[in-house]
Amino acid sequence: MKLFVNLIRNLLGSIIAFFDVITRGSKLKRSPEEQSQVIAESENLTLYQFFGCPFCIKTRRAMYKYNVPVKKRSVSEGSPYREELLQGGGKVQTPCLRIENNDGVEWLYDSKAIIGYIEKRFVAAK
Repeated sequence: MKLFVNLIRNLLGSIIAFFDVITRGSKLKRSPEEQSQVIAESENLTLYQFFGCPFCIKTRRAMYKYNVPVKKRSVSEGSPYREELLQGGGKVQTPCLRIENNDGVEWLYDSKAIIGYIEKRFVAAK
């Protein structure tokens, strides 16, 4: 039964991901200097995610729209990043944004919170 549920979940997730890719709009345009700064500032960000998760797709879509390149880590069963997320963030819940800064590491869960963080840090202030 678990295998069947996983199969259905993966199939639906792939369909949602496919439609996400074909319906994406354009990326936010910045000057080359501004985009270089965004790239440099986003190097300390990592998104822990499941490929077909609707909330992860929503988050990745916003990152694409706002032209913020973020490292992505799949936390599917058997992935070493799954344990990394559990140890660092305390739970295997996606999406989760790992934010490294001078004060340490912050683990930000929930697609709305992550998108709000991206907008505040990379869009609103620019």
